[in-house]
Amino acid sequence: MKAQPADHPLNGLLRTERIPHIWCPGCGIGTAFSACLTALLNSGMDLTKTAMVSGIGCSGRAAGYVKLDSYHTTHGRAIPFATGMKLAKPELNLVVFSGDGDLFAIGGNHFIHGARRNVDLTVVCVNNFNYGMTGGQAAATTPTYAKTTTTPLGNPDTPFNLPLLAYAAGATFVARWTILHNRDLTRCLEEALAHRGFSFVEVLAPCPTGYGRRNREKPLDALHLYQEHAVIRNGASPIEVELDPKRAITLGTFVQIQRATCIDMYDKVCRPAVAL
Repeated sequence: MKAQPADHPLNGLLRTERIPHIWCPGCGIGTAFSACLTALLNSGMDLTKTAMVSGIGCSGRAAGYVKLDSYHTTHGRAIPFATGMKLAKPELNLVVFSGDGDLFAIGGNHFIHGARRNVDLTVVCVNNFNYGMTGGQAAATTPTYAKTTTTPLGNPDTPFNLPLLAYAAGATFVARWTILHNRDLTRCLEEALAHRGFSFVEVLAPCPTGYGRRNREKPLDALHLYQEHAVIRNGASPIEVELDPKRAITLGTFVQIQRATCIDMYDKVCRPAVAL
């Protein structure tokens, strides 16, 4: 008698009828998504009061695979959708899972104001240095000199330092890990989910199809870079963690502070006036 294959431990959180997923071989999004789901299971939070929100892009497809209330929103608008849900139902746990293009290019303005208001959201940004879904164009995170479909001679622009941008805008939990550091990433996401306020976790992930082949980077090359150049510096100043994939990749939880959330301030300022 043949042994029956054991269920995957995350099957309870996956819409298995939608598998196989769309992500390319060697892509890091699946690993980041798995870490996020594992963190949700480990968190002990009420998953019936938990929702995942995403925008457009490869990473944005994650919301369609999770067996929770989930919202695949318009390009760049994941954070305002999630903010509206949090204001309408403060008891909800909101996870925004999306990519660097969605969150920091077309969605950049929404990101900085979500952080400024300290909306109680957990924002997971999978950073693969390009717009992977639409052809591999340059993004706000593409390293200087890197080649993309829109910068065939090399990118002349300076990329965002995402942890610094998040901290400068007001985020109260800021971290960065890679998909190679899966256990650290999962533990960090558990902390981010438990944190009260705007939590931001950048996850570095390879994109062999869109970014790697144009920069002569094989799937394992990115993992070797993560292994050889990663330095873990918890508590490092965000201004000191500028990313240079071929020289230094600073990882860790950089910011973890407490301040009043968006709803705290609304209750303090607006509710007394409404009562009058």
